[in-house]
Amino acid sequence: MSAPLPTRAEAMGLLARARPETLAELAPDLPGHTMLRAPETGAVMVQGRQGGTGAPFNLGEMTVTRCAVRLECGAIGHAWVQGRDKGHARRAAVLDALLQTDRAAELAAAILAPLAAAEAASHEAQSRRAGATRVEFFTMVRGEDE
Repeated sequence: MSAPLPTRAEAMGLLARARPETLAELAPDLPGHTMLRAPETGAVMVQGRQGGTGAPFNLGEMTVTRCAVRLECGAIGHAWVQGRDKGHARRAAVLDALLQTDRAAELAAAILAPLAAAEAASHEAQSRRAGATRVEFFTMVRGEDE
């Protein structure tokens, strides 16, 4: 039994967070496509919340590149990626469109699974580095034991 396919939002997130060179290695050849919106770079306002639950506040701006494509079969793909890498945005948009075709299971196994594994390994390594700096405090009780 195969693993369930990720949702479109999960897949788009993996494609957007992937390192551009890793994505290019996993998907070196892109099928024919038409640009609906050529890659363009701009800025978005990033909001934060104190403690994750407080009132939102404007944290600052972040540079993003967006792109939209249509495959020859008619599937449309979109991508928003952090930074100015137009090739990354284009590749992610084409892969988003391909994930909406009958090749979704094949691409999920060949591209999304390795990206998810790499992301999980990165988070694990970061947790280990943070855990190495953890300090455990203890309190000594003063007074006499009875």
